[in-house]
Amino acid sequence: MSMFTGTYTAIVTPFKDGKIDEPALERLVKTQIKEGVDGIVPVGTTGESPTLDFGEHTRVIELAVKYAGGKIKVLAGTGGNATAEAIYLTKAAEDAGADGSLQVAPYYNKPTQEGLFQHFHAIARSTKLPIVLYSVPGRCGVEIAVETVNRLAHDSMNVVGIKEAGGSADRVSQLRAALGPKFTILSGDDSLTLPFMAVGAQGVISVASNVIPREVSHMVRAFAMGKVELALKLHARCFPLFKDLFIESNPIPVKAALAMMGAIKEEYRLPLVPMSAKNRTILKSTLKAVGVLD
Repeated sequence: MSMFTGTYTAIVTPFKDGKIDEPALERLVKTQIKEGVDGIVPVGTTGESPTLDFGEHTRVIELAVKYAGGKIKVLAGTGGNATAEAIYLTKAAEDAGADGSLQVAPYYNKPTQEGLFQHFHAIARSTKLPIVLYSVPGRCGVEIAVETVNRLAHDSMNVVGIKEAGGSADRVSQLRAALGPKFTILSGDDSLTLPFMAVGAQGVISVASNVIPREVSHMVRAFAMGKVELALKLHARCFPLFKDLFIESNPIPVKAALAMMGAIKEEYRLPLVPMSAKNRTILKSTLKAVGVLD
């Protein structure tokens, strides 16, 4: 099973006139390759997966695989709050040639830990793809407990990692202690990547690397190679952007930033709406401060 370590960009889904903007997506993926990321995560939260229909969801994964061209890995977001739906999307991702599947905890319906186990177990059994779990209690209302992660990793050979977005370095330590060195732990928050790596995480699934892929990759690689001072310097430089990309609900600010950079058209699907003028001003000045905009 492949280890999904390093920097993975939770790539946005660009829209134009209500449809997926395929040429813009191709440019974004090619930029990610050029700037040195290890992989991309299409159709996660940042890719606005909740507002894509099944056909569009699968199409974005197919395009991501095509544009990545084997140069970087594609970890497809194929989770859902209905197990059958997650299985359907995961099989489609496998058919499309994805390298793995990112499986978010079911949201809104708040399963028990036994329910979470059965959900992920059923998905793991339905596919040969390596699976990275995704615990984000702030969005899902449930946490995938450490013992549930451990049970899944022992029960299903293809459950190989977790994206940890619970905000706690203690939990990263607990996961590392329970699961040993082979299990991959990735930070789910840009601002916590270094603290998490300090206690055993091996990289990040990043929102910021949509905008600053080279800097995020460089920071993660520096820390992994023991160049702690360099990593800290990069973290300090990027930190204001890490924070301001969450000034409103993700992916509103990151899409606004990419639009300011001329990379995509600024278009969302309801219920997401454009940023307030006040926050836009703040984001613009931060992008200038970190050297993204002149």
